[in-house]
Amino acid sequence: MPRETRLVLIPSYNTGARVLQTVREARAAWTPVWVVVDGSTDGTDALLLEEAARDPGLEVVVLPRNGGKGGAVLHGLREATRRGFTHALTMDADGQHPADRIGAMMEASRTAPEAMILGRPVFGPEAPRIRVQGRRISNWLAQVQTAGGGIGDCLFGFRVYPVAPLVAVMERHRWMRRFDFDPEAVVRLCWRGLPVVNLPVPCRYLSKEEGGVSHFHYARDNLLLTWMHTRLVLGMLPRLPALLWRRRASPPPLAATRRR
Repeated sequence: MPRETRLVLIPSYNTGARVLQTVREARAAWTPVWVVVDGSTDGTDALLLEEAARDPGLEVVVLPRNGGKGGAVLHGLREATRRGFTHALTMDADGQHPADRIGAMMEASRTAPEAMILGRPVFGPEAPRIRVQGRRISNWLAQVQTAGGGIGDCLFGFRVYPVAPLVAVMERHRWMRRFDFDPEAVVRLCWRGLPVVNLPVPCRYLSKEEGGVSHFHYARDNLLLTWMHTRLVLGMLPRLPALLWRRRASPPPLAATRRR
């Protein structure tokens, strides 16, 4: 059989012991799984390296300092490019994303290899209302910035990217290195003409007792996202005629036809 050219890529920063469960669940669903430890100081780098020593399907890269989620993903994508991988499924290390849906996401990517396969979160009752409502603003803005590009959720990081165009976009821009990575990546790839496939997947918000960890700081990171949306709106304006023409000339988005 040919070597699988799709991998699971997990950025991790001070996630605590919960990261081991996430990695084991991902490994039960897929090979290979890579973890990029983004300058963690909580000892999880040692735990993950021990796990990788016992599991040939797991690789762990430890970065010396924290550079943000997008920076960790880019590090992994550059290595994936060097080693011939064509697609990467990104997922968070904190247990929010369902590893048992990895196979379905990868199969959708095989069916539409040119597309982004975006998870559309289905929240449980434990999800903080302020987070659920707040993301509606970002999703509305992403639709504006892409002239109706079909993005189901711009913030949910459980998705499959074609590696080459994402690396090209990230290396052209200095941003997209922290919490602005997920929404800016999908908008800029839409600008490049990549189709979108949305698949609904459950999303869990774990309590602290369950090992849940969040590094989102409302003031700092909302300011970061505000600046991101500002530059994307400004970047959209000169592209608007081409985006509108593309919408008229192309068939309906894959996102509208691939519901499960």
